[in-house]
Parts: sequence; C-alpha cells; structure tokens
Amino acid sequence: MPHQPRTPEPIASRDNRWLKRFRAALAAPSSHRPAEEDVAAEGARLVATALQSGVEVIAVLVSKSGERHLPHLSGSIPPAARLLGTSDRLFAHVAATETPQGVAALMRPPSATFDDLVRGAAAPLVLVMAGMQDPGNVGTLIRAAEAFGATGVATASADGAGTANPFAPKALRASAGSALRLPVLRGMAAPVLLAQLRVAGVRVYAASPDTSIVNTLLPWEADWRMPVALLLGNEGAGLSADMLRSADAAVRIPQAAAPGAQAPMDSLNAAVAGSVLLYEAARQRTQS
Repeated sequence: MPHQPRTPEPIASRDNRWLKRFRAALAAPSSHRPAEEDVAAEGARLVATALQSGVEVIAVLVSKSGERHLPHLSGSIPPAARLLGTSDRLFAHVAATETPQGVAALMRPPSATFDDLVRGAAAPLVLVMAGMQDPGNVGTLIRAAEAFGATGVATASADGAGTANPFAPKALRASAGSALRLPVLRGMAAPVLLAQLRVAGVRVYAASPDTSIVNTLLPWEADWRMPVALLLGNEGAGLSADMLRSADAAVRIPQAAAPGAQAPMDSLNAAVAGSVLLYEAARQRTQS
C-alpha cells in the first residue's frame, strides 16, 4: 500500500510552545549544554540525515514554502514525531540561517558511553577534543573522524575549559550530520578520559606543533594500526604540559616555509591538523 503523506498540524502564533522549543534549540549556544536539552537540525539535507540516523526525532517543522521537501522526507518521519506547519514569516523567526529552506527537526540528543567509543573494533580509533572552543572546528573534525574510520569521538574539558557543544547548530552543520551517526561522548574531564583509555589499552597520540617536546613523532612514524586515540587541544593554547606528558607520544605535522620566509608557519588550523592526522591513520589502516 503506498505511503500516505501526513498533513502538517498548523501553527499560527509566534508564541506557540513548539515554535519556542525550535527557536531555543536552533539558537543554542556553542558551549556545552545539558545532555537532556533538545537539539535541532535545519535545512533539507541535514533534516534528512537526522531522520535516517536513528536518533529520536520529536517533531519536524515546515514552513509553507518548505512543504516542497515533504515528498522526500515524509516517509522517514517517525509516526510518533509531530509534523508541524507554519508560515514562512514565523519560520524565519525560528531559523538560525539567513536564507532558511523552511524545514527543521527537533531531536533528543544522542548519548554515548566510553564503551561505545572502543567496543566492536579490534583496534579502536578515537578522536579526543580537549578544550576546543570553535564549534566549526568541532563539527569539521567529527565529519573527518567519520570519513577516516574513527570508532568514536570524545569532547572533553581541560584546564577548566570545555569543548564546544557538538550538537549546537553550527557544529552540527559543520559535521554534516556525522555527529548524529558516530558515538560522541560529552563532558568528561580529559584526565579521567585519558586514564580510561590507558586502562582499555588505547595508546594516546597528542597533536602538538612544539618541536622541543621529547618523544615527538612525525605522522608516518606513529603506528596508527594499534588501538589509538588522537588528542587535540585548544585552538590558541593547545595542550597543557600536563596533558602532553600524559600522552604516550606527541605527533607533529612538518610544514614548509612560505616563499621568502625564514621558518615554517606556526601551526595549522586545528580542524586541518586533526584531519591530516586522521587521514594518516586511515592510510595506514587500509594498507595493513
């Protein structure tokens, strides 16, 4: 029997409680938020990804013009999820983008445990972000982690600084939905997480541009085929001396000097550096 499209429940008031929930989730700050708070995806592609990811979808909101996306989405909307419709004007008050596509999904944030990061793989590959502040970097790295075969991601706090919320709208867009598919453990203190990785037999490589660190490897000198975690720090301050000492080794990406420069550039963007190292891990693992 062919699927019968549902008719959206109309919302005409700006003060409607559902619009308020969507607005709050789409305006969520990039800092760490309580794990039980709503998260939201906006845009046809990201909503489709959310619907196919297996996360719990609470409601889908479409504007009048956004109803054009329903033929492609309605078959994936869970029966228990509310399908809501509103005007383009009211949707614009909810949206976080400048040119909204008229469709958004409200979800329960997925949760993961430490075991989710390492189970089911003979050689886990875990990405750990400690005190990383830029949600764009966080999302980009989660996307790279999925692309290069990581088994999970942890966003940890370090030296009093938390990592940007991976489910905030900007980070979720930057991850292109990877944060909804890959296990993401949030909120653990980095020293505690590193201790658990050590107990689990996972080697930790800390990314650092510092050439003075003893026991520093070039990316291809590190053995990424074993159970391993890549540790990345704050964009400006990097990893503290204590964090670097707690790792099994540091990994440095060599960089060329620009024409006419006396020395290489200081460092790569955190997302670029992490992606380069994750690629090297994938290269070694596919050749083993």
